[in-house]
Order: sequence, then structure tokens, then C-alpha cells
Amino acid sequence: MTIPAPAPYQQPQQAGHYVSPIPVTDAHLGHAVASEWTKIRSVRSTMWTLGVMFVLVFGIGLLAAVAVRSSSAPMNNTPVLSMGFFGVLLGSMCVITLGVLTVASEYGTGMIRTTLTACPSRGRVLTAKGIVFFLLSFVILLVTTTLVAVIQYALLNGTSNSAPSGGDWFRATVGVSLYVALLGLLALAVGSLIRHSAGAITVMLGLLLLPLVLALFMFSDSLATLREKLFEYSIPNQLSAFYDTSVANSGPSGWEPLWILLGVTAVVYGAALAVLNQRDV
Repeated sequence: MTIPAPAPYQQPQQAGHYVSPIPVTDAHLGHAVASEWTKIRSVRSTMWTLGVMFVLVFGIGLLAAVAVRSSSAPMNNTPVLSMGFFGVLLGSMCVITLGVLTVASEYGTGMIRTTLTACPSRGRVLTAKGIVFFLLSFVILLVTTTLVAVIQYALLNGTSNSAPSGGDWFRATVGVSLYVALLGLLALAVGSLIRHSAGAITVMLGLLLLPLVLALFMFSDSLATLREKLFEYSIPNQLSAFYDTSVANSGPSGWEPLWILLGVTAVVYGAALAVLNQRDV
């Protein structure tokens, strides 16, 4: 009897690695911006806040122009385009609210954990949020303020002693839009620091209105200097400087309010970025 020879040993074949058909590329700021754009245009708060802002700025600006046109009171040296100030002041509250909600609402829903897991670079996330929010709010504001300015000029042309120059048009449209969009960007940074929507909105509304309200109730002569500074640097007075209708006789004028707010926003945004990199979600 012949014993069969054993079969030769064969090593098991190693399974090949899976290769995805989707091309893999390194993530960059453009991807974060696209992600933030998808989020901001898919939530209802964006439509409601910017929609109400448009109604306030356009509606109040139109009503003010019609009221002045129908009255017999002369405008004297009051700039024609200054009728847009009241609507822009109220509309700025909507922009502030959207700025806070852009970042603080993610902390309320827990979405911020998913965001930072998908994009661990926290500076990139905050930068993308700021870029998307600023460009969106600035474009909507620029369209609205330009529309209001054109209608006011058509209704009130010839009723004032001074016709608006090119610089007046530029500051009443581009300047005002930049200032209010920057105010919303400041609100976004405050929302990132506080991480609570109601608290951050309250802080920003206090910053918007409290200095002017406090100044109105400072009757003592010993507080005259403080009262004057609060008038000069309050946000409503800085906003009115773009229309050449400042409440105070001194203080920021022309484009100076924009540079002041730009410096404050840069400092707060830097603080928000530093804190976001240091603490847990």
C-alpha cells in the first residue's frame, strides 16, 4: 500500500484594500465656506430675520419720505437721504439677531459637535461662518439701502437746500451697509464667546441702545463729559454720521465710525477665536 504524498502548503491570499471611486482631496477654507453656506440658507431664521430687516428698512424709509413729501414743512438743510436712518437703525437689530444665531444656535442644538468633528480646524470654521454671514448680510443691505435711497431722492428732490453728492450717495448705501454688516459680525463673535443665543442677543441690544439711553438721563453737570462721550460714541450716533445728521456736535464723522467698529470687531473676533481653540465644545 502506497501512502499519498501530502499537498503542498499554500499561504492564504490577502484581501486587497478598498479604493473609493470618489477622489479624496485635502479640505480647505472653500469647503468650510460651502458647508456654512448650505447651513445658513437652509434654516428658517435666515429668511425671517433678513425678510423682517428688508420690510423695516424699506417700509419705514418709504413712509418717512411720503410723510415729508405730503407735509408743507421745509427740509431746509436736512439731507434728503437721511430719511433712511430710522429704518436702518431698526433693521440693524435683525442683522444682530442673525449674527448671533449663526453660531450660537449650533450650541443649542448640539450641531456644533458634528461641525467640529467634520472640520477639526476651529479657526477655519469660525472664519467660514464670518465670511458667509458678512457677505450675505452686506449684499441684502446694499440692495435695500440703495432702493430706499433712490425712492427717497425721487420723492424729495428739490425740497432740501442741498442736493446729495456722490460721496453722500456712497456713504448712505455702501457705508451704511458695511457698518451694519460689521455690527452683525461683532454679534457673531459675541455669540461664539457666550454660546447662548438669548444672552448674546441681550448683550448686543444693550450695546446698541444702552449708551444713548444712559446719556439721556444724565442731568448732573458733573456727568457732562461722560454724557457727551456716550452721545458721540453710541452706535445710533455713529450710524447717523453716515447721513450727516449726527445727534452730537462733535465725535466721529464721515467714515470714522466704520474704522472704530472694524477695530472693535477685530479684537472681539480674535478673542472668540482664541477661546474657541482653548475650551471644549
